[in-house]
Amino acid sequence: MKTHFFVLLLSLTFLSLQASPPPFFTSANRDTQNLINFKAALSNPSLLQNWLPNQNPCTFTGVECHETTNRVSSIGLANIPLTCDFHLVATFLLTLENLESLSLKSANISASISFPPGSKCSSVLSYLDLSQNSLSGSVSGIATLRSCPALKSLNLSGNSIEFSVLEEKSSGLRGLSFELLDLSFNKIVGSNAVPFILSEGCNELKHLSLKGNKVSGDIDFSSCKNLQYLDVSENNFSSSVPSFGKCLALEHLDISANKFYGDLGHAIGGCAKLNLLNVTSNKFSGPIPVLPTASLQSLSLGGNLFEGDIPLHLMDACPGLVMLDLSSNNLTGSVPSSLGSCTSLETFDISVNNLTGELPVDTLLKMTSLKRLDLAYNAFVGGLPDSFSQHTSLQSLDLSSNSLFGSIPTGLCKGPSNSLKELYLQNNRFTGSVPDTLSNCSQLTALHLSFNYLTGTIPSSLGSLYELRDLNLWFNQLHGEIPPELMNIKALETLILDFNELTGVIPSGISNCTNLKWISLSNNRLSGEIPESIGKLRSLTILKLSNNSFYGRIPPGLGDCRSLIWLDLNSNFLNETIPPELFKQSGSIAVNFIRGKRYVYLKNDKSEQCHGEGNLLEFAGIRLEQLSRISSNHPCNFSRVYGEYTRPTFNDNGSMIFLDLSYNMLSGSIPAAIGSLCGIPLPPCGSASGSSSNLGHQKSRRRQASLAGSVAMGLLFSLFCIFGLLIVAVEMKKRKKKKDSALDVYIDSRSHSGTANTAWKLTGREALSISLTTFELKPLRKLTFADLIEATNGFHNDSLIGSGGFGDVYKAELKDGSIVAIKKLIHISGQGDREFTAEMETIGKIKHRNLVPLLGYCKVKEERLLVYEYMKYGSLEDVLHDKKKTGIKLNWAARRKIAIGAAKGLTFLHHSCIPLIIHRDMKSSNVLLDENLEARVSDFGMARFMSAVDTHLSVSTLAGTPGYVPPEYYQSFRCSIKGDVYSYGVVLLELLTGRRPTDSSDFGDNNLVGWVMQHAKLRISDVFDSMLLKEDPSLEMELLEHLKVACACIDDRPWKRPTMIQVMARFKEIQAGCGLDSQSTTATEDGGFTAVEMVEMSIKEGPELSKQ
Repeated sequence: MKTHFFVLLLSLTFLSLQASPPPFFTSANRDTQNLINFKAALSNPSLLQNWLPNQNPCTFTGVECHETTNRVSSIGLANIPLTCDFHLVATFLLTLENLESLSLKSANISASISFPPGSKCSSVLSYLDLSQNSLSGSVSGIATLRSCPALKSLNLSGNSIEFSVLEEKSSGLRGLSFELLDLSFNKIVGSNAVPFILSEGCNELKHLSLKGNKVSGDIDFSSCKNLQYLDVSENNFSSSVPSFGKCLALEHLDISANKFYGDLGHAIGGCAKLNLLNVTSNKFSGPIPVLPTASLQSLSLGGNLFEGDIPLHLMDACPGLVMLDLSSNNLTGSVPSSLGSCTSLETFDISVNNLTGELPVDTLLKMTSLKRLDLAYNAFVGGLPDSFSQHTSLQSLDLSSNSLFGSIPTGLCKGPSNSLKELYLQNNRFTGSVPDTLSNCSQLTALHLSFNYLTGTIPSSLGSLYELRDLNLWFNQLHGEIPPELMNIKALETLILDFNELTGVIPSGISNCTNLKWISLSNNRLSGEIPESIGKLRSLTILKLSNNSFYGRIPPGLGDCRSLIWLDLNSNFLNETIPPELFKQSGSIAVNFIRGKRYVYLKNDKSEQCHGEGNLLEFAGIRLEQLSRISSNHPCNFSRVYGEYTRPTFNDNGSMIFLDLSYNMLSGSIPAAIGSLCGIPLPPCGSASGSSSNLGHQKSRRRQASLAGSVAMGLLFSLFCIFGLLIVAVEMKKRKKKKDSALDVYIDSRSHSGTANTAWKLTGREALSISLTTFELKPLRKLTFADLIEATNGFHNDSLIGSGGFGDVYKAELKDGSIVAIKKLIHISGQGDREFTAEMETIGKIKHRNLVPLLGYCKVKEERLLVYEYMKYGSLEDVLHDKKKTGIKLNWAARRKIAIGAAKGLTFLHHSCIPLIIHRDMKSSNVLLDENLEARVSDFGMARFMSAVDTHLSVSTLAGTPGYVPPEYYQSFRCSIKGDVYSYGVVLLELLTGRRPTDSSDFGDNNLVGWVMQHAKLRISDVFDSMLLKEDPSLEMELLEHLKVACACIDDRPWKRPTMIQVMARFKEIQAGCGLDSQSTTATEDGGFTAVEMVEMSIKEGPELSKQ
């Protein structure tokens, strides 16, 4: 009986087990169901093909399970374009009960972070990576993740999460205690973002990254005692650097690309465990402070204002230091020999400083682990020895823009173990030939030897450098042919050989270099036909063959270069017609545009000897002051200089943006495929022609009406009345004819314009009635666009009185007999009316007796006309340097008056305008002279407005004109009032010396500033204009005092230059010291003087000017 009962009990137990599956099996089913539901909700479920019902979820793509429970513990679906919103993730994935880790990096997750009501997050989820997605919403959305109690690591970098003012009043992220929080590269803005994020405190926080946002304000991490990694780089912090002294665990600190200042050494003095410190691109100044170096492996101090010598205390970090960046500061002196003890150093960058002395070869050779060495933009001298070949681990060597001389060593890559990949020796004084042994550098990818004095031929052995991508040898004295062997380098992307003496033809094998993107062979002596095979280079973006002797037709195959946006073939002997196939790439996208290449674009000044629109030059590693060498070797001055890094200028509908075929022997018609351009040599503009035709009919009708009216009046009035009316009619007809003629000239000039803006067509005459916007000048208020055209005879060349980088200037006589100057701005596509109006309204309100006032402006479609007060004697440049043109000779009294007047105008801009105005292009041609020979500064405010829009490429304009540009502008494009002071100093030198700022016949490769500095060490009186001392030898002491002011203004160090107020004060002292009348020399608020000015009184010493 007992036995039967026991068997029955076992049977029932077995049946119950069969009927009820184990709990873990049911839970696994729930995991599977969640995953299957998530897949079904995707727009493209096929992305997760093996996520199938009734299958073990542990076999699903990206899914991992716990070994014992068989429950889903980790999901990794990074880089799979799931394309869903966060709601799906929260509903089906975060609710998996045993989920510990979820990575959805770059999975195209969108919407804001919010947890569905009633859903319960996994209680063991500790790691969540949602980086590189499209998440939006506010930072406060993170607070909904409180339902994930174990969450310690959250990565939301690379999204669009914002921080709003409303969030500042919320409770922050209370209830969340992260160990890792990454919010880098979002849209977090404001000064309270950090306090909000740290509202729960940061006792547990070990890793925090806010990089790439716009966070500002004061920050305090002193309570974050366990913080090991902190990155707040690329934000808007502009305060004194906070103290990190209590962050004793801190190992990684990156505060780069902000505007921090203050005592860096004190702020991090207690961070003994730091192994990475990056403070690049801030405002730290003074000597490099003592830093905690015991554990340092990477130290980046570049892009600040540190000055003085490289401190010896940095050597304390040498045992473990792997990377040292001191670039872009104001460091002076030589490289300490003790740096040779940094034998672990792999990257050493001291570029863009003022370091001097012999190239520290011995010290550098002791750094046996070096892989990257950058000494560019310093003043090192000496030669480059063969012993550099001992650096077998060196991969990148940059010695550009120094004063190294001698020959390039033949043994630079001696031995099979060399690792050199990049060699930058441009802008030095190397002579001799290009060593053919450079072919031993078998791993070389970049070879830059431009702007030296190399002679001989290009070695054919370079053709064996099969990894070479960049070959830049421009501006040397190389001759011979382009070696056909170079065409074996299939990796070649840039071939820059401009400004040499190369002859022969372009090798036909150039089509083998299928990766070529930039070919520049201009200003050589090349000949032959342009190879049709260039059309096979589908990645070609820039092709420059100008100023050679190419002949034959333009190859139609160039139209197959679908990425070609820059084609310059000017000044050759090309003939036949322009092939329409050339433009079939229009509308394609230049996906292969060469990125990140530093360049300058020199816009030509349009003089008679100047051919072509301009010159695009690769300019990496070359000081921009070397542009003066280009102008001395090229018969063309340039009116504007642009400089930046190449990048695409369109997104989805591109086409050629620069085409120069001028100065050839082309014939025939312009292909219609070129686009909707009009005007000679293209077909006439239809609307404008129509307007001209209608105008003729109107004239005819008016003549008939006038004649009929005269006959009728003759029947009714006496002969006396007839004669009277005829006289009136004739005068009116003459005046109208003159006006119509001017309009015809203008319209015709628009139709015959050869610029890229000729697509604009006048659609009738309604535009001509648009009125001039004026600034408190009643006589001008009734003027219209048509009146301005009439006053300049249709902007005829006879009315042209000057040209500049911003446009042409015309003399205009108005109906009331008054004379004004009209500046016709260069045409700019895409220029906004709102920006133009706002800028002109600002400039128009600026009034000072030493500034040329803007009287008004007028805008009609693409035309922008500015009306200024007319200056009788034109520019100081013309009066001082072109006496034959002006017939005026300036004595010292007149020059002194001009110097002080210009200084007063500039002082007003700097110190009396709110906000202050930086001129950016101060030069003698922008100092105009009125009827009293009073200096008036012109074009203020224009450079800032024009720089953002006047260009074919996306660039930052190099502010200023060569010869007037301060040296710091060549290192960065940031302008300052001290830059204006430098330019004013050059103008003052012009007045003292009578010489132009750049003149190859006077200075060779030098300029006026360098020439004065050289002569200052010799016989100083040789600097002054001999005419002044002949006039009065006793002037020498006064001239010397003014020269001292000029030299102070042109100091290489911006912080050493005086302000314009200080310049004015110094002029006052000079006047008093020379016994000139200075009874009324009290400085006014605008930096000038009181009503009875010393300049006007001192000018009575002699005649201001005399005719030659």
